Amino acid sequence: MWPAQVPEDSIRPLNPTLPVVPRPGRHRRPMTAPKTPKEKASKKKRIILTVLVVVVLLGILVTAAYFIKQLIDSKYFFCKSSVKFIPIDKACDGNNDCSGGEDELSCLSSFKVNTTFPVRLMTAQQVLQVYSPGPGWRSVCSDDWAEQHTQTACKQLGYTYKPKSTSVRVDTLLLPLKTGPFTAIRPGTTKTPIHQATIDRSVCKSGSVISLSCSDCGQVGFQDRVVGGSDAFIEDWPWQVSLQQGGQHSCGGSLVSPRWIITAAHCFTGSKKELSRWRVVSGRTYIGTLGGSYVDRIILNANYDPARNDYDIAMMRLSSPISVGVSRKPVCLPPKAFGLPSQASMSVTGWGYLEEKGKVSPTLQKASIPLIGRLKCASPTVYGSSITQRMICAGFLDGGVDACQGDSGGPLVYFASSQWHLVGVVSWGVGCARERKPGVYSNVEEMLNWIRTVVEKTP
Repeated sequence: MWPAQVPEDSIRPLNPTLPVVPRPGRHRRPMTAPKTPKEKASKKKRIILTVLVVVVLLGILVTAAYFIKQLIDSKYFFCKSSVKFIPIDKACDGNNDCSGGEDELSCLSSFKVNTTFPVRLMTAQQVLQVYSPGPGWRSVCSDDWAEQHTQTACKQLGYTYKPKSTSVRVDTLLLPLKTGPFTAIRPGTTKTPIHQATIDRSVCKSGSVISLSCSDCGQVGFQDRVVGGSDAFIEDWPWQVSLQQGGQHSCGGSLVSPRWIITAAHCFTGSKKELSRWRVVSGRTYIGTLGGSYVDRIILNANYDPARNDYDIAMMRLSSPISVGVSRKPVCLPPKAFGLPSQASMSVTGWGYLEEKGKVSPTLQKASIPLIGRLKCASPTVYGSSITQRMICAGFLDGGVDACQGDSGGPLVYFASSQWHLVGVVSWGVGCARERKPGVYSNVEEMLNWIRTVVEKTP
C-alpha cells in the first residue's frame, strides 16, 4: 500500500534557520576577561604620570626660555627692523646702530623747567594758591567756591580720589599768609582751570580761604632692614616699588599716582638708558623678578649734576596705570613750606644692603631716622659745602641706622595730618651708617614745580 502523500508545506519546520551569509569586514570580537580594579588603577597612574612629566618638561622649557631671554636682554638690544642684535651699550648712545635709528627711539630723556606751575598747596594747612606772572602767588578765598572747583583744582594737582575742600579762617593762618595777597573765584567758571578762573581781592569776604585734600594718598593701616632697621610689610608702605633691570633689583622708587613714580636720577647712569629693559615691581613685601609693569617714559631733571649729586631726581611713567589697593597706593607729595619740625622722626624703606658691602635684602626693610638740621649737616665735620638747597639730611650722627646701596631712589616719608608725605628721595652718602656720615636725600619740596610740570607736559 503506498503511503499517503503529505503536502510539501507540512514537512517544513515552523521556524526554519536562515542561512548565514558571511559579510566582508565584520569579525566577531574575541572574548576577553574584564579588567581588574588593580589594572585600571595602574593605567590611570600611568596617564597621570605622563601628564605630570609633560607639564614638568614644559615648565623647565618655559623657565629656561625666560632666563635665556633675560640673559640676552641684559647683553644685547634687538633691532626688529633689521633683525639683528647689537650690544646693549650701543643703545641710547646717540648713534643710530639699527636701521631707522630704532635703538635711539626708546630712551630716557631730560626735562628742564623754565616756568612756574600755577597751582600749589601751601603749609601743613594745605592752603590752595594760584599763580600768574604779574601778581605772583595768591591764596584762594572760599567766596563763591563750589564742588566743581574742588574737582578742577585737584585734577590739576595730580592723583585725585574723592577730593574735598574745607574753609580755613584767615586769622588762623601762619603769619606770612594772613595778610594775603588773595584771589577769589569768578562766577560761572566751574570748568575753567583754577588759576585762570580767579579775580584778585584785597581781603576775603568770607574771612576764610580754601584748603584741599585731593586723595587718599599716604593712608595706610598701622602696624625698622635698611641698615639697623627691621622687617616691613608692603601694606604699610604701599607706595614702595622695586625698579628692576634685566630681572635684577636696581633701585627703589615711590608711587605718587597710579602711573607715575619718583626715583633718583643717578639710577640711570651708564647703560641704563633704554626703556624696554626696565620693569617696575609693586605690591610685594618679598622682592621678586617675575611680572612687573612696563615703562614708557623715564625723565631726568635736566639740572642733575652727577659730580655733586645735585638735583638727583627722576620720574618714570608706567605704560598703564596700576590698580590702587591695599598693597599699591600712592604717597602724598608735601605742600610747599611744609615746615618739618626740628629732628622730625621720618621713615626710610627699601630692599637695599643690610650692611656696607653686603647684599640686597630679600624682604622689605624700614628704619626710623630723625631729620638733621641743614646747618649741622653742612658743617665742616659732616658734609660741608656738598649740601645744597636740593638736599636734606636724615639719620644719626653716631651712625648705626641708614639707607644703603639698593635703597637709592626710594622714599623718605613723614607722617602728618593722617597722611604719609614723600619728603625725600634716597640719594647719596659716604658708606652706610658711618659715624658723622648720615644719609643725604633729594629734597622733594624743592622739586615740586619740576614734578608737577613733568606730569602736565608729558604726552
